[in-house]
Amino acid sequence: MSADSSTSQEIPNPAVDGSELIRFDKVTKRFGSNTVLDDLDFSVASGKHVTLIGPSGSGKTTILRLLMTLMKPDEGTIKVGGEYLTHEQKDGKLVPAGEKHIREIRKNIGMVFQQFNLFPNMNVLRNITEAPVNVLGLSKDEAEGRAKELLDMVGLGDRCEAYPSQLSGGQQQRVAIARALAMRPQVLLLDEVTSALDPELVAGVLDVLRDIAHTTDITMLCVTHEMNFARDISDQVLMFDSGRIIESGSPEKIFSEPEHARTQEFLSAVL
Repeated sequence: MSADSSTSQEIPNPAVDGSELIRFDKVTKRFGSNTVLDDLDFSVASGKHVTLIGPSGSGKTTILRLLMTLMKPDEGTIKVGGEYLTHEQKDGKLVPAGEKHIREIRKNIGMVFQQFNLFPNMNVLRNITEAPVNVLGLSKDEAEGRAKELLDMVGLGDRCEAYPSQLSGGQQQRVAIARALAMRPQVLLLDEVTSALDPELVAGVLDVLRDIAHTTDITMLCVTHEMNFARDISDQVLMFDSGRIIESGSPEKIFSEPEHARTQEFLSAVL
């Protein structure tokens, strides 16, 4: 699929001013005695595409799951758009946030998972319109108009009435991408979105994501083992090992002149 000149008009996103959109401040996450994230500090500016690389188990997906509030940090805080995600200020003190606060902040975040997680009993169009209607309060007509534009963008404009079982894995993942974008999030999280696909379907999904990265202003935080894709779309690459960022820089620096021995070792194994 190739991008067309109208794509950026089809997905209106929040204005991008380069301000800090995501902030992890001394975040630690443990599973039993295993520390998955260790006193982690990092930030993502609006409109930037940041890719997390590193070996399995290094904490990359945990970052995305924390942002989706599928789990909560054991220590530290996370901010999205200047607002605390799982905490809130009450009487001058920082306390665990209630569900209403969390839901409101989470509206700014869209995620595409490894597994497609489509509703099997709903057709493609309804899979995409369900959340905009019920969460954002859009009218059915407005939600369907937005969904059809997004389906055209991901190359599935003729599959509105199809059910997930009638689609290939690659097509289902494209629907999942359109569904995430239908909420017009400030940031799109991508968690190994091609890892469950047959090899011949990977390129098509990555092409869709390249188009989105190159023709819209949406912020992206991406976990991937597709190094060529990371090189193509990233403004910044973060190398993780044992729950810490051990090296960061532009894709040119990380992939061509990595400084840390662990980064060099990892890239020599995957490139």
